[in-house]
Amino acid sequence: MKKLDKLILKAFVGPFMLTFAVVQFIFLMQFMMKYMDDLVGKDLGLGVILQLLFFFSVLIVPISLPLAVLLSSLMTFGTLGEHHELTAIKTSGISLTRILQPVLVASLLLAGGAFWFNNTIVPMANLEAYSLLWDVRQQKLALDIREGVFYNGIPGYTIKVNQKLGKNGDLLKGVMIYDHTQSSGSMRVILADSGKMFTRFGGQYLGLELFRGRTYVEQPDANNRSGASFIRQNFDRNTITFSLESFGLGRTKKDLFKDNKMMLNVQQLERTTDSLHSRLFTERKLLVRQLNPYYSFLRLDTTGQVAMQKVANWKVPTRRLGVVNGLITQQAANRARNVHSYLGTSADRLSNMTKETANFRIEIYRKFTQSAAILLMFVIGAPLGAIIKKGGLGVPILISIVFFIVYYVISIMGEKYGREVIMPVGLGMWMATVILLPVGLYFLYQARHDSGILDIDWQRFRPTWLRWPLRGYKRTV
Repeated sequence: MKKLDKLILKAFVGPFMLTFAVVQFIFLMQFMMKYMDDLVGKDLGLGVILQLLFFFSVLIVPISLPLAVLLSSLMTFGTLGEHHELTAIKTSGISLTRILQPVLVASLLLAGGAFWFNNTIVPMANLEAYSLLWDVRQQKLALDIREGVFYNGIPGYTIKVNQKLGKNGDLLKGVMIYDHTQSSGSMRVILADSGKMFTRFGGQYLGLELFRGRTYVEQPDANNRSGASFIRQNFDRNTITFSLESFGLGRTKKDLFKDNKMMLNVQQLERTTDSLHSRLFTERKLLVRQLNPYYSFLRLDTTGQVAMQKVANWKVPTRRLGVVNGLITQQAANRARNVHSYLGTSADRLSNMTKETANFRIEIYRKFTQSAAILLMFVIGAPLGAIIKKGGLGVPILISIVFFIVYYVISIMGEKYGREVIMPVGLGMWMATVILLPVGLYFLYQARHDSGILDIDWQRFRPTWLRWPLRGYKRTV
């Protein structure tokens, strides 16, 4: 490796690592804010939070790499241009394309690694992250008994406390407990002047020690005409234990999530897409056959022909003919309504199957487009940095955000059009690359000719056979 390549790679690696870490942090915070409502107030523990942070940080790597390459390319070549190092290298006879070659090779390696990562690691991380997130969403909020509010978080019980005292809020005043655990339909109400709250067996159970209270029990009685029997019992001290099993984080089997499109690699997605295509083709082929019974009234069998002949020979009165025609018209209208209903249902089913197939195809294309986005951002960022000749974190960050937002918006539009079958899925997923690639090639062309972004020499684009007449015209003028 030549000294020039080492110099450029050294100037590129530092900004790339810094920008990649910053971008990862920003996107990770965005993910956590999105699911913050599902995490707060459930006493998940540090271990569960760290697992979610790790899995989500893995998921956003394919999104962070293109932006990191764009920003670091702008910073690298902008700094070289700002310090006139780029000019010195060019004056030694080295072209701009040769100067960009080390970073291009690094971008190619990053694109290949990103595809492998997106196809192998990301599906496994999706399975771990979203299965854990599902269990977190199903978990109840942590035990939170507030003053003057009925709390029904414990299955089978409703608890109300008028006042909480003590340093930890474990001393209670005015306790009321409704017990609905009896399957016979009886209800028990417990009232106490005061109480104390504590946990038992490592937090698996909640204990309430009540003082100076009464217990009211109402039981339905079939032999009693009043419909129920009422029992009242006083106590000086009573201890009740509640199970907190429902507040624990239970893990669901991961096999229930493994067939989701986000948990599959390219080979698995292609097999699923092929099976969906075959199923869709079969459904469309059977639709015509299933419609034939609705049109049977158009075919006259032997009995129908004889009946029509009798009607013609017997000279049936006009009134009776009107009745016959009315029956035929009503039958045809009923058949038409049935056909319309069946076609509407079939069209909805086929449309849903088509969209489902498109969703799986989108996931296939996403693994390729996210990797190609790394090369696209290099083609845009490296020559643009050589043009603007500004390093640091000011102008490069602003330009990177603008181009990344444009790329992101176009990608979302193309994905939506493909998902809704407005345009082919492949065209929708590659639309952002197709639109922005000419922009990057234009920047590269301008940087090679040491021109500004808007400095366009139209003489370069003029055909050779037009140059001589125009040159003579200028001399004449």
